[in-house]
Amino acid sequence: MPEAICQIRNLVTAILLAAMGASLGACSGGDFGRTRADMRSDDMHSWLGREATGSLGLKASQFQLTDAERQLRDLAYPMIEPPLSRPAWKSVFGDYKTIPSPWHQKIVFDRTMYGRTLIDEPHRSHSSRYAQLIEDVRNDITRFEPFFGSAIRVIDLDRKRNASMARVSELSAKERDDAVARMQENSLIVQWVQQSLEQRVSSYRWALERLVIQAPDPMAADADRLIGELAAQTANPPVAAQPPYGRAVVVKG
Repeated sequence: MPEAICQIRNLVTAILLAAMGASLGACSGGDFGRTRADMRSDDMHSWLGREATGSLGLKASQFQLTDAERQLRDLAYPMIEPPLSRPAWKSVFGDYKTIPSPWHQKIVFDRTMYGRTLIDEPHRSHSSRYAQLIEDVRNDITRFEPFFGSAIRVIDLDRKRNASMARVSELSAKERDDAVARMQENSLIVQWVQQSLEQRVSSYRWALERLVIQAPDPMAADADRLIGELAAQTANPPVAAQPPYGRAVVVKG
């Protein structure tokens, strides 16, 4: 009898440990599939600026990031990371990787990749594919305003930074170079996001067209409406991108 009780107790302990492990694993991913907040470092996205300027042969700034600049980079990353580029099991374990900037990429953008991945991945039904597409587009729409609100603040502060440099006493050449480099970084990150959004719209449209051909569904109308909304926002952002060299980005209104 005592031996049977011991076996039961061991079995219950094993089940509890397995349940705890599953619950911890399930909550290790963050919103929109991003790495969970308590698994991130403050400057984990600081590489975005260095990647953008470095891809154009420009030097990165040695200045520390301001709170606004750090927020800009944090909000930029999920809009730069291609949708469906991270397998579900990697999302659970907080997968994270750096991404080459559009000026540094050797592989030409493939607008069909998202749609082919969406269609080829196992799904219970075509309705779930439509649901995934709708969710991805809606997530981008949700991210749009926070990112560009942050971009407006950063670019406005950079305009003030640029104007104030002429009045700074004994401004060294290194300080000036670092200030200019930081402004270039911020501008290029905004342009990077804008290019990514244009690519996403193109990818979403290709995917929807193939879904409609393969499995017509009333959900296609909702997907088309959301893609149109994202396309309209992307075509008229509150911060207009300019070529990498020369002019800086311009804040509208």
